[in-house]
Amino acid sequence: MDKKTAKEIYDILIQGNPSPKSELKFFSHLQCLIAVMLSAQCTDARVNIATKGLFEKFKNADGLITIF
Repeated sequence: MDKKTAKEIYDILIQGNPSPKSELKFFSHLQCLIAVMLSAQCTDARVNIATKGLFEKFKNADGLITIF
């Protein structure tokens, strides 16, 4: 997809929902990425339950890498 087409799609979507919000709870780009990947497997509500403790214990990539 070229940039022009992507911009056209974005403009249409933003007209329908000018202030999109996520139900996922996160405090960084990394946490958002993890939550989004998990949300493909279950509901956002369940992801928030699962990630609450994870994000409290491991606040950044350096912390998360220790569990792998």
